[in-house]
Amino acid sequence: MQISELTLFTTNLEAQQHFYTNVLELPLVSAFAGTFTVKVGVSTVTFVKSERIHPAHFAINISSYKIKQALKWIQKRTDILLCDGKPIADFSNWNADALYFYDKDKNIVEFIARRDLDVINTHPFSTADILNISEIAIVSDDNEAIYHQINVMRPIEIYDGSFDRFCVLGNAEGLFILVNNTKKKWYPTQEDAFPADFHIKGDYNFAFINGKIVTEKV
Repeated sequence: MQISELTLFTTNLEAQQHFYTNVLELPLVSAFAGTFTVKVGVSTVTFVKSERIHPAHFAINISSYKIKQALKWIQKRTDILLCDGKPIADFSNWNADALYFYDKDKNIVEFIARRDLDVINTHPFSTADILNISEIAIVSDDNEAIYHQINVMRPIEIYDGSFDRFCVLGNAEGLFILVNNTKKKWYPTQEDAFPADFHIKGDYNFAFINGKIVTEKV
């Protein structure tokens, strides 16, 4: 599943632009009054100024075997969020490893190295190892309803989990992470999860606004 464009909202537009372009060193695609866009591998992320937000949780695929290099690279730039006391999360059931950090809106950003993608190179870790937007979390109190709304747009596989508390849709290229916030908190911080507004384009095109999916035409 391809996620081409992700739009999030921010109360700290200038700080976010500095973080993504100067700290993470992602190329700036455009910047206008109240919005900016950065390149994330073959994807883009746009931030739009808003008066009020709930933090989001999204992931970025990186080269398959460079999680330790990525950790050293990130630690020079910002603080790591520990995963059960460790800097790297071992997702052996997904054949992957991940690390987490906050941006300036306390969105939880994840770098995930998926061995199933088998992206191999030998250069030191850099933004060249940032491949694409990999995941976006969708928070609600009814994962099954969200699944059916997405599946009716275009059939989608259940990758992991169940409708009860945590259900993952898609494949290693791109995933929707369905979180029932009456039963599960954000990983790895264990903060309460609230529905975060976003727009997405790619194989699926819709907005998630005020806890509801709104379909969009491309």
